[in-house]
Amino acid sequence: MIFVGTCGFCEARKRYFQNFKTVEIQQTFYRILKEKTLKKWQSEAPEDFIFSIKAFQGITHPANSPTWKRSNVKPSRDVGFLKPTNEVFKYWEITLNEARILNASFILIQLPKSFKETEENFANAEGFFSKISRDIEIAVELRGWSEKGIKKFVREFDVIDVTDPLARKPLHKGNINYYRLHGAYENGRIIYKHKYTDEELEKIAERVKEWNKKESYIYFNNVYMCDDAKRFKRLI
Repeated sequence: MIFVGTCGFCEARKRYFQNFKTVEIQQTFYRILKEKTLKKWQSEAPEDFIFSIKAFQGITHPANSPTWKRSNVKPSRDVGFLKPTNEVFKYWEITLNEARILNASFILIQLPKSFKETEENFANAEGFFSKISRDIEIAVELRGWSEKGIKKFVREFDVIDVTDPLARKPLHKGNINYYRLHGAYENGRIIYKHKYTDEELEKIAERVKEWNKKESYIYFNNVYMCDDAKRFKRLI
C-alpha cells in the first residue's frame, strides 16, 4: 500500500479528507495544541484516515532556533537535541498525548541540521530513547548525517529512517517506509519553492514502488505540495 499526503492541511480540511488518506500534522511542532482542537480534527476525519504528527520542537530544537518565534511556549536551555532532561521528557509526553488523541500512526522526530553526527548527540539519543514511552511508531529525519551514522541510529533505536526518495534509499529494517519531499536542493540548502516535474514524480514513483515494503507514506512539503501530491497520486 502506498499513501500520499502533505505536511499540513494544504486545503480546507473537508476537501483534504476527500482528496487524501493521510496527513502529517505540522502545528504540533510549533505549538502545544488544545485537546479540543485535536479531537475536532479526529472526529472530522474518515474512519480509515491516517494521521502522523510532528514532535514538538522542545524535543528537537535548541532555544536559539528561529522556529521558537512561532511557539506559544518559552524555551529554556534544557530543550532540544533529544537531551534526556525533564523538560524534553515533558514535551515528549505532551506530543505522545496529542498523537493518542488523534489516534495517530506515527510521530515524526525531525532533527535540525545543527544536530551533528557526534558522540554527544548519539549519547543524548540513547538517554532519550531508553526512557520514553513509545506505543506509536517513531520516524526520524536526520539531516547531514552519513549513511553509516543514519543506519546505526535507526537500528540502535528501532525507528523509521525518513528520507527523500530522490536522495537515497531508506536504511532501516521493518515493513514501513516514510518519505518527505521538501523540494530541490542547492549547495546544501532546501529550495521549498520548487514544483516537481513530471520526470521527477515518475522517478519518485519508480523508486517508491521498487523499495516498497508493506506500506509506504509519501508527504510533500514544498510550496506547491497540494498540486504535486495530487499529480503524484494520479501517477501511481
